[in-house]
Amino acid sequence: MKTAISVSKEDYLKAILEAESEGQTVISATLAHWLEVSPPAVSMALRRLKRDGYVEVRADGVVRLTPKGHEAAYRTALRHHLIERMLSEMFGMPWFEVHDEAERLEHAVSPAFEALLMRKLGEKGTCPHGNAVLPESDATRKRHGVRPLADVAEGAEYTVTSLYERDEKLLRFLQQAGIEPGGTVRVVRRNYDQTVAIETAAGHFTLGPAAAEKVRVRRSSGRNGR
Repeated sequence: MKTAISVSKEDYLKAILEAESEGQTVISATLAHWLEVSPPAVSMALRRLKRDGYVEVRADGVVRLTPKGHEAAYRTALRHHLIERMLSEMFGMPWFEVHDEAERLEHAVSPAFEALLMRKLGEKGTCPHGNAVLPESDATRKRHGVRPLADVAEGAEYTVTSLYERDEKLLRFLQQAGIEPGGTVRVVRRNYDQTVAIETAAGHFTLGPAAAEKVRVRRSSGRNGR
């Protein structure tokens, strides 16, 4: 039987797990930025999570999940992943809208419904943004020939592998620019101000460095970019 855990705890635990998966060292400031909450709120939440056996906080301030915390965090991340896929694959919700909806629904899924989704969709597929249950670190992506659009060579064509999904405004902007997982983007020019001039099926656009950093691509020809 699933042990009851509050929505707030699930949010904190999932944030810690996902940040670790991306290669970040998790401290209080990481969580304040990730969850958009105040430092005092983070301190209070961590005290409760530590008291309940979900996290350990080292003397240097680094936060680590206990086995109990890791299990709870992964279940929440998995539910989020399954809901995103359900909304997209079964109900046709646009890929740039599913993340925020899944954020709301992930806390309400029962173990029985989660099991049904697992049987229907499986655990190994990617979500509509091209991501697995847990995000990969930059080092892992690089080993697979995947780089941020901000870092690749100009004059070449790339296939979009995944997108940063925790910013709906960014996702809507990328969709309007013709950038989506599995789509093709040609880097026309990398400008002196770090913007990137691109061409997609939707036309010609210029991406700022913050947006280009959150689009992951692989060279379409099979060769790595710069």
